[in-house]
Amino acid sequence: MSDLPFGFSTGDDDESGKRRDEANSSGGNDPFGFGAMGGAGGFDPSQLGQMLSQLGQMISGMGQGMGPGGAQAGPVNYDVAKRLARQQLGSTIAPISPGTTTAITDAAHLAELWLDGATVLPAGATRTVAWTPNDWIEETLPTWKRLCDPVAEQISGMWTAQLPEEAKQFAGPMVGMLSQMGGLAFGSQLGQALGQLAKEVLTSTDIGLPLGPAGTAALLPTAISAFSAGLEQPESEIIVFLAAREAAHQRLFAHVPWLRHQVLGAVEDYARGIKMDFSAIEEAAQGIDPMSLSDPSKLEELLSQGTFEPQTTPEQKQALERLETLLALIEGWVDVVVTDAVGERLPGASALSETLRRRRATGGPAEQTFATLVGLELRPRKVREAAALWRRLTTDAGMERRDKVWEHPDLLPDSTDLDSPAGFIDSIIGGGTGAFDDPLAQLAETEARERDAAAREHKGTDEPETDPDSGTDKS
Repeated sequence: MSDLPFGFSTGDDDESGKRRDEANSSGGNDPFGFGAMGGAGGFDPSQLGQMLSQLGQMISGMGQGMGPGGAQAGPVNYDVAKRLARQQLGSTIAPISPGTTTAITDAAHLAELWLDGATVLPAGATRTVAWTPNDWIEETLPTWKRLCDPVAEQISGMWTAQLPEEAKQFAGPMVGMLSQMGGLAFGSQLGQALGQLAKEVLTSTDIGLPLGPAGTAALLPTAISAFSAGLEQPESEIIVFLAAREAAHQRLFAHVPWLRHQVLGAVEDYARGIKMDFSAIEEAAQGIDPMSLSDPSKLEELLSQGTFEPQTTPEQKQALERLETLLALIEGWVDVVVTDAVGERLPGASALSETLRRRRATGGPAEQTFATLVGLELRPRKVREAAALWRRLTTDAGMERRDKVWEHPDLLPDSTDLDSPAGFIDSIIGGGTGAFDDPLAQLAETEARERDAAAREHKGTDEPETDPDSGTDKS
């Protein structure tokens, strides 16, 4: 699997440039050679039927190869994604025993008690559950839809946007089939990624996002057992440690209501800036065997060959930087809070934290899948720097001031603050500039003073002018 979103290539390499030059020189500016269909005269509607027939064969072959339920309501065929993900898990998934469920519930309860002393944010989970890999796929798919749809919608819209004006009036059925073909391809890529990830994620927030339903904390005991193998700590302690991380994530996302929207908004900003090179699609379409696409692996192979080549824009880079910084701040805050909560209670907590950091640094399954589906790699360096900032802020300003920073997105540190946190910390603790106990309260106080001053000025203009010596009305 490619490590780029939906297998796309972001490189503007020499080969793609050659394709564009060759396409332009041969009159191939139009996707799929529309300009060449009618020779010098332009688009020839008489050839549209043959193209539609070929595309119909391709879609029919893909649908037969993937089984029933090939219809889709959006830009990604999530029925195909779910089916392929479950196929990777196999038909025999052991149910979770009552004893394991009780152990996870008890661990979560203990972790919540410890977290109460490490953050002012109250508990955010209303229940804690144990999931099988199948449960994870089912429960997290709605959030994956929100993450993947913006990218897929932007790609799908480009099919129509790039058509010549003459072709658009004839191309309605074809565009629908192209969208369906793209949805099957995206669903195939998503299913492969989620199937692998479902076997290895430890909690519902393993990639820093609230993938599960609101208020539900979840741990995956099968993956945790595999993760614990070879570690020196008892599995019971590892479960408590992971339960604390899950509970800390839940507290943050439950009591910072703008956070989820901010993360997903950065993905949408990225998607809106996607630009495509359709000369590559035209070249690939000339050599496609429709019947070969009945095998889902052929779809992934087609995508991984760089058929789609979105060009990264400055706006996309800014959106990715915002998203990367925000996810690093989330993970860094969780690292600090969990360390404070369990550090003295679990002797192996520091070793477990280091194990998770190494897992992230080596490109664990969560990071690889997120890079594949969204186009972002959460860099370990940023997480370490974010944790260092939160630690210094806790030490210098205290737990309450640290957590107040989450009250508004404008109060959060940015990527430059992670590189050089001293100025940001000084602004919070008032390093030589006065107290900064509550930024929002300070803003409200400033606005109130301005309103009072305006009211006094208005009142002064309405009062009759008096003689300063006699105090009588001169009018």
